[in-house]
Amino acid sequence: MADSATVTATTDAIRRHDPASRGFASDNYAGAHPEILAALALANGGHQIAYGEDVYTAHLQEVMRGHFGPTAEAFPVFNGTGANVVALQAATERWGAVICAGTAHIHVDEGGAPERVGGLKLLTVPTEHGKLTPELIDREAYGWDDEHRAQPQIVSIAQTTELGTCYTPEEIREICDHAHERGMKVHLDGARIANAAATLGVPLRAFTTDAGVDLLSFGGTKNGMLFGECVVVLNPDAVRAMKHLRKLSMQLASKMRFVSAQFEALLAGDLWLRSASHANAMAARLAEGVRTVDGVEVLHPVESNAVFARLPHDVSERLQKSYRFYFWDEAAGDVRWMCSFDTTEADVDAFVATLAAEMGKQR
Repeated sequence: MADSATVTATTDAIRRHDPASRGFASDNYAGAHPEILAALALANGGHQIAYGEDVYTAHLQEVMRGHFGPTAEAFPVFNGTGANVVALQAATERWGAVICAGTAHIHVDEGGAPERVGGLKLLTVPTEHGKLTPELIDREAYGWDDEHRAQPQIVSIAQTTELGTCYTPEEIREICDHAHERGMKVHLDGARIANAAATLGVPLRAFTTDAGVDLLSFGGTKNGMLFGECVVVLNPDAVRAMKHLRKLSMQLASKMRFVSAQFEALLAGDLWLRSASHANAMAARLAEGVRTVDGVEVLHPVESNAVFARLPHDVSERLQKSYRFYFWDEAAGDVRWMCSFDTTEADVDAFVATLAAEMGKQR
């Protein structure tokens, strides 16, 4: 029998980090929003049917239809890579290819999962500020009768893009019309879809359903959820076998109520918009601050919760000793700074002051 000291040491929860510590590395670094944790507590206790037949997942369908229209169907999954792979598989044949920006997350940051797990060929296109256009899509939209070439069957855009920029509803409509005219579908990677809606000041459906998007990956983790993302099918005719592909791709949660309850809390009210708007505002404050520092260049329009900048490499390395953030292109000295729902004005101002001090040491 273990003594009481051993029992206490092995069963008591221990906080192993400073909860006041925040950086600018990723919105994935942030914890869960208190309202999300409260929703999880309410969903706990008792038994609910597993694998998505619970009351929370059923109600999530109503919530998503409220945002995206009566044909929307939600398929909760574990993570963003899983959402993208499942969605793209469901909208393509085995010989299908995906046209995407060269900076797209599915190309750069998903470890080859679309290719290795989804069996998809990615046809990448160089872009300005991460945004595709009909003209850029046409660089790869050809060869449908050529059995030697992977067949372009879907265009994947990110909203916001990997460079923190936003498509307008009109730009997405042009892409969708162009793709559909060529027999292709359109997928939207919405890892930060809430940040885009907050920037544009429009409902979620304005640049998705109403613009002609066929299906999307809806991100929750970067906007205050503990875990979980969602594939939302907007055009039922564009997909096949979603539930089977979700299981085959190891994205079917047994206790799905705990994913769906988080999305309910996020989307049934305005939590999604409040959190995203705050993160965007902090990024705007950060960009305004760093633009006043001589020697720092902001590289892309700041249209969400991301700031991309170029500064001397050694300054970044010294700054990283106080704040975590990532190099985006280390050879060029490009970095990415991300803000979250819990970033404060004091966090931003202290970071800018530290950056200015480090840049001052260069002179």
